[in-house]
Amino acid sequence: MLLSLFFALIAGFTHAFEADHLLAVSSIVTRRNTLLMAVKDGIAWGLGHTSTIFGIGLLIIVGKVAMSESTFHYFEAGVGLMLIVLGTFRLIRVLLNRDAEEIIHHEGHSHGHRLAYGVGLIHGLAGSGSLVLLVMSQIPGRLAAVAYLLVFGLGSVAGMLLASGVFSLPFSKNMAPRYSFRLLLTLLSSLLCVGFGGRVMYENLFS
Repeated sequence: MLLSLFFALIAGFTHAFEADHLLAVSSIVTRRNTLLMAVKDGIAWGLGHTSTIFGIGLLIIVGKVAMSESTFHYFEAGVGLMLIVLGTFRLIRVLLNRDAEEIIHHEGHSHGHRLAYGVGLIHGLAGSGSLVLLVMSQIPGRLAAVAYLLVFGLGSVAGMLLASGVFSLPFSKNMAPRYSFRLLLTLLSSLLCVGFGGRVMYENLFS
C-alpha cells in the first residue's frame, strides 16, 4: 500500500512536467512579474487538475463508470484546442495593444488565479492522468483507490508549483530587466503553445 502511494506521488509530480502542461503554465506565468504570483498560479493549476481527476475518479471508483480509450482521445483534442486558444489570446493581447508593457505589469500584479485553475481543470481530463485513472480503477478497495487519487493530485500540485516558479524567473523584472527580452520570451511561449496545441489536435482527431 505504501509503495503504491509513493508511486502515485512520484507519478503525480512528474506528470506536471509533461510538455502540454509546461507550455500552458509558461503562457500563464508570462503575465506575472513576481515569483509568488507565479507559484500561486502553479498551485491553482494543480488544484484544478486534481479536482477534475478526483471527480472522474469517483465516477470510476464509486459509480463504476467505464470510459473507452477513444473518449480520452477527444479529451486530448480538447486540451489541444485549449492550448491554441490560450496561446492565441496571449499573442493578440500583447501584439495588438499599444502599451504592452503596461498590460504585462498590470497582469503581473493581478491577484486572480481563475485562469490557471480553469486550465488545470481541462488538463485533468487528458494526458497520463487519464491513464492513471484507468489503472487506479483496478486497485482493489475503494479506500486505497481514493488514497491513490489524492496522493497523485498532491504530487501534481507540488510538481506544478515548482515548474511555475522556475518558468516565471525569466519574466521577472529582477532577473530580466529589459522589457524587449521578456516580450520575446512571451511571444515565443505563445507561438509554441499554439503550435503544440495544433499538433495534439491533429494527432488525436485525424491520425
